[in-house]
Parts: sequence; C-alpha cells; structure tokens
Amino acid sequence: MPDLHVVVLAAGKGTRMKSALPKVLHRVAGTPMIDYVLDAAARLSPRSTAVVVGHQAGALKAALAWRQDLTIVVQEPQLGTAHALLATEPVLGDAGGTLLLLSGDVPLLTPATLDALVRKHGDTGAALTVVTAVAARPDGYGRIVRTGEGIARIVEQKDASPAEAAITEVNAGIYAFALAGLFDAVRSIAARNAQGEYYLPDLVALYRRRGLGVETMTVSDPDEVRGINSRGELAAAARAVRESKNADLMAGGVTLDDPATTYVGRDVQVGADTVIRPGVSLEGRTTIGEGCEIHSGVRIVDSRIGDRVTIHNHSVLTGVTVGEDASVGPFAHLRGEASVGRRAKVGNFVEMKKTALGEGSKAMHLAYLGDAEIGANVNIGAGTITCNYDGERKHVTKIEDGAFIGSDTQLVAPIVVGEGAYVGTGTTVRENVPPGALAVSAGKQRNIEGWVDRRKRRRS
Repeated sequence: MPDLHVVVLAAGKGTRMKSALPKVLHRVAGTPMIDYVLDAAARLSPRSTAVVVGHQAGALKAALAWRQDLTIVVQEPQLGTAHALLATEPVLGDAGGTLLLLSGDVPLLTPATLDALVRKHGDTGAALTVVTAVAARPDGYGRIVRTGEGIARIVEQKDASPAEAAITEVNAGIYAFALAGLFDAVRSIAARNAQGEYYLPDLVALYRRRGLGVETMTVSDPDEVRGINSRGELAAAARAVRESKNADLMAGGVTLDDPATTYVGRDVQVGADTVIRPGVSLEGRTTIGEGCEIHSGVRIVDSRIGDRVTIHNHSVLTGVTVGEDASVGPFAHLRGEASVGRRAKVGNFVEMKKTALGEGSKAMHLAYLGDAEIGANVNIGAGTITCNYDGERKHVTKIEDGAFIGSDTQLVAPIVVGEGAYVGTGTTVRENVPPGALAVSAGKQRNIEGWVDRRKRRRS
C-alpha cells in the first residue's frame, strides 16, 4: 500500500505493570509485545513506519535498533495520545494518503484486521475510521457514544457519566486517518479532561462538528484488540498466543501430549510426526525436524534440530545444531554454537560449549567439552574434560576420527589427539597424541600391604 504510513505509540510508562522495563518490551510468549504490532503492520507493506517513544526512550531505541526502515520519534514530555501523534509531524507533515495509528501494547492484533480497516477507510472516503469492540467488561476503555447518524464521540471512562459508563462498545485505540489536515486538527484539541492530557479520541467530535466523515469498524473478537496493562493481562495474552500456536502445530501433524504445559514461541517451526512431551519449552527461532521426540522438561532456544532426533528429559539447548538421528540427554546442556553430528549421542550430565561432535561419536556420561573439534566415531569416556581456559585465553582441543578417550581424562588445550589414538583412563594429556598411539600419564600401580591394619592401630 504505497500511500499507507504507520505510527505505533509506545511512549507510556505502564505504571500498572510495576516494572522498570518499558511496558511494550514485556514479552508475550517469548516475544516483546511491540514486535507483534510491528510485524502485523509490516504485512501491509507501508511506505513508512514510526514508533513514538518517551518513557525510557533509550531502552526502546536499543530494543528496536535491529529493525530497518523504522523511524523513532521522541515525545517529551508525555501529554497524551494526541500530543504523541503531533510529535510525528516533522517526519509525516508532508506525507499524503492514510495514517494507520496503533498502540504498541496490543499484541493479539492481526494483519487481517488491519487490512480490513485500511480497506474500509479507503472505500468510505472517511477522514477518520475508528476500530471498536463490544466488551463484556469495558472497564478502562473509552466508550463509543452513538447517535442516529453513527458515532458521535468517544468518552474516556474517567470522564463518563453513569449512562455513558454503561455502554459496552469501546474504543480499541486503533485508527485510520486521512493525513490531509490531520496535524492541524490535532493542534485544535484542548486538554479539558480529568487527566489534563490531549486525547486523540477527541478528534471524533471535532471531525463531526466540521462535517468530516467518521466511520467505525467493529472487530468480532474483543480480545484481539485488548491492550496489556498488567501482569495478569500479560499472562492472558501469552496464553492466547500459545494456544493458537499449539493448535497450528497439531493441525500440521505434531503431537502434543499436553498442550496446556507445552510452551512454543511464535517463530518456532516443528515438523510433522514430532512428539512433544509435557513441560517442554521451545523458544526463539528454533526449528525442529520431522519424526523427533522431545521429552519432558526440555528447553530449546534458537537451535536447529534435524529429523528423527531424540532429546531426553531435562536437557537445555541454546544456540546449537543437532543432526539427523542424533540423541541428546537426559540432563545435557548444549550451548554457545555447539553442534552434534548425525547419529551422534550426547548422554546424561554432559555439557558442550562451542564444540562440534562428529557423526556417530559418543559422549555418554559426565563430561565437559568446551572449544573442541571432535571427529567422527569418537568415544568420549565418562568424566572427560577439555581444559580449554588457561586463565587468560581459550584454546582448542582437536580429537580426530576414531579416537578413544578413556574415563577421567583431562585434555589440556591446545592439544591434538590423532586419528585412531587411545587415551588411557585417568590420563592428563598435555602433549599431542600421534595417530594410532596410546597415551597414558599414570605410573605403575603400587599396593601397600597391611596399610589398613596399621591405620586402625594408629587411631586406637
């Protein structure tokens, strides 16, 4: 839509959240709520998008810095929604077409609703189109006051009479404006209300007095346009996002043993015939292949999991890659760009950080593998540690194909264990091990006969 411009209001403090974090940065199912709004608006391909910030402007600028083609406008001081819109005049004053005005705290808003709003606004030729909803509990919302000619004005709850407060049709805070003459009209708004602020909804009555067209569009689901103002409302929105996501997954062939305890982020992708057990959390831009099994208590963040992978109970994977037919856990911790090759196995209480475990290799018990390059078909014995940090720098351990690392081994990096080499149990490896060699560091075992009896006599 080449003549569409979007403004998202995000300057409010959100006092009811009782948080040092800006309200619109609170996460709904793992994603800041303002990102839902911006992503929904982006689906309409607007010519420009601006976000109005105020309270903790620096934090919002930093959080949105990754987005391209986004203009940040600072509202200072914060004197209401009309004042916030007026702050965008320097970047939109010469623009024409339609302005879509949104709030950054409405994460359930859909692109379909925005598209319908813009189309109705254009088809009717209105100067202003207001999105409304019929709410069973309208507390906190401005009320839509109608006459026989349609919407007459919007009254904020604090300014409403008892009869007006009983109205259940509410203002969603979402508008489409004709940009022509908009900022001149906004400057005409006075702060004659209980808050002493400049209310954008006052434009409805102003436009009516001027004989300009004002239309409404009522959404069928009031929850879609519900703003988030408290921790309880935040939790309710997150639950709605999760339920929708889980329904989509199941429709696509994924089995969820207990959808109520399965937490899947909106950007996560899961292949068909994957089974997800109760208590699983899949976050960020994680992708899970087909035919996988994710057991209870697992948390996976920003990771790529191949087909037919099993992740056993209570494993944590962050920023890692797991190849096809591999197995991880239980109680494994993989992080920091670790990768597990095809058919490889990572067992219980194994931690991997910035380590590549090759195809068919195994690390089954109680190991720390950091900054390591491990080839194919390598066996890592229980209690093995790659000693990667010398107090100042990290160093790499390289274990070539087919090597065998015995239990309780310490590999002091930088080190190379050659192809097919063996490292004996309890060995501290400080030098490279040639291919096909056996490395041992312990001396010959010595047994001291009668030591126990002598110890007992000393104690008596």
